[in-house]
Amino acid sequence: MYLVAIRRLQFLLIGLALWLPAAAQDAAKQADDVLSAVVRVKAKILPNARSLQTLGPAREGSGVLISEDLVLTIGYLVIEAESVEVTNGDGKTVPATLAGYDHASGFGLLKLVLPLGGMPLVLGESTALGERDQVMIASFGGRERASLAYVVSRRQFSGGWEYLLDSAIFTYPPVMNWSGAALIDAKGELLGVGSLIVADAAQPGTQSPGNMFVPIDLLKPILADLVAHGRASGPVRPWLGMITEELRGRLFVTRVSPEGPADRAGVRDGDIVMSVGGDDVASLAEFYGKVWSRGAAGTEIALRILQGTQVRELKLRSIDRLEYFRARPSY
Repeated sequence: MYLVAIRRLQFLLIGLALWLPAAAQDAAKQADDVLSAVVRVKAKILPNARSLQTLGPAREGSGVLISEDLVLTIGYLVIEAESVEVTNGDGKTVPATLAGYDHASGFGLLKLVLPLGGMPLVLGESTALGERDQVMIASFGGRERASLAYVVSRRQFSGGWEYLLDSAIFTYPPVMNWSGAALIDAKGELLGVGSLIVADAAQPGTQSPGNMFVPIDLLKPILADLVAHGRASGPVRPWLGMITEELRGRLFVTRVSPEGPADRAGVRDGDIVMSVGGDDVASLAEFYGKVWSRGAAGTEIALRILQGTQVRELKLRSIDRLEYFRARPSY
């Protein structure tokens, strides 16, 4: 059993004293230094945002200082934001702008308008993180929002919103303030950013609640591009604009993005995806693999779907997902 209680102030300090190479009397300062990098992110979303219905008009979570003026968070908190504010543990708040977004990983990168203070975290090595390794999860709120957890699995994660990670990090016990939370190792380095709470952290189909983190190693190859251009370089994956759920070997469409490629082609809620370009698909990973292998955004994707009792052959003109989002007006 991966049983561990959520540690509060006393245990956290003891744990950091053991983890970090310093005397026990320095543990409080080390804890404060590490946790000073974890900030609050609040975003007000554009009134005409495409994501308004699913993610809401106001979003709040955590972020992590990775340099003096850059905050890493989970992208769904800040996409289509009209304005963003970042607050540190001392209550200082400064505006921020969306510096970059990457749908493939899910990361969002913010640039602070003014320095906020705090010690940026070093990017660690998430590939070295294995099952049973102990980590710290830190949400905004200082020591009261920091807890120790275990990695219970490293495995592929398929999200119904056209999202796939090859080796996501799953932890137990679950924390409730997961959005943008920092996953920190024994050296005080950043290993991942919180994305979801899940019901099957240990393995698919089990009753084992926990959290899913996006590995920090996915950021390293694209960080310079995000800073310079706002997105990763190279071919852009085709996006169809459909939320799909995998159930007993079938792929059910649960939502179609209004005015997206699937909507324009006639895909409807409740449809079942049968094949891509003549190749049968029975899992989200198969579905995405077939779509993405057809070429970059803009390529035509042929789907066979079951719509009610009728099998239909549809052709969808894929797009770049960023083109679908609303951009903040610049005056």
